[in-house]
Amino acid sequence: MPEERRSGCRLCPRNCGVDRSRNFGACKAGDAPAVARAALHFWEEPCISGKRGSGAVFFTGCALHCVYCQNRIISDGVKGREISTERLAEIFFELEAEGAENINLVTGDHFIPHIAEALADARKKGFLKPFIFNCSGYETVESLRRLEGLIDVFLPDFKYYDPLLSKKYSAAYDYPEVAKKALDEMVRQKPLCVFDQEGMIKSGVIVRNLLLPGNVSNSKKVLKYLHDKYGDDIYISILSQYTPQEDAAGLYPELSRRVKKSEYDRLIDYAIKLGIENAFIQDMSSANESFIPDFDGKGVLRK
Repeated sequence: MPEERRSGCRLCPRNCGVDRSRNFGACKAGDAPAVARAALHFWEEPCISGKRGSGAVFFTGCALHCVYCQNRIISDGVKGREISTERLAEIFFELEAEGAENINLVTGDHFIPHIAEALADARKKGFLKPFIFNCSGYETVESLRRLEGLIDVFLPDFKYYDPLLSKKYSAAYDYPEVAKKALDEMVRQKPLCVFDQEGMIKSGVIVRNLLLPGNVSNSKKVLKYLHDKYGDDIYISILSQYTPQEDAAGLYPELSRRVKKSEYDRLIDYAIKLGIENAFIQDMSSANESFIPDFDGKGVLRK
């Protein structure tokens, strides 16, 4: 609701208090939802992309701003068009008409009130495909509760177990504790994973962890925490797709390379040792810039 953001935005853990009708918040977004691309996307987990593709809506801005973000051109607010909630709901139907398996809301935390309104409107008009909330894991419980009954699948990251690492790469020392509370809320809303006969997810939580170069230990701690806490109630997606970004590599030389196969193999071996069975793994070829879409405004405006 615009009024609450004019009195000081508190939607994300940054708690910046900015009047987003006049200035950008910590998320580098204004008051209206901004979208950089809305199109079929084929590079998610198999149970999300399927054969026809996921209807990915890429929002502009982000509360986290990781130094290695491969989507920085939109997470930093450089690209994207502001649209109305009515237009957002229309986009869902347009993607459905293109054959989308689901609607994949990518990094929309800072627009949760608008998204909730658009989701409710689409459901009222008969939209039946699953809605997926694809996020960084850096969300407040209060914001997530606005999505209860509207989101079918939560797809959060769990990036860091080590707060020193989250401070270094995302300026968020509190990330591990925030992510734990946020994930508890997501699992409360969607306690079990449900798939259809074709193996497409209809409800539940899939947690992603991106292995960073030289940080196998951090990812091991994340996997252990997730498996100890949630067991087989969630799925874990173990990602090898880290792609070096030129800006980050200059300031953080350790991030200037891709993940080694030996590093990823060690992490997968550890997951097996833990007894993790509900997991997705990647080929090393996933660390390729071709997996980064063009944020060209496709599908955002009315044709």
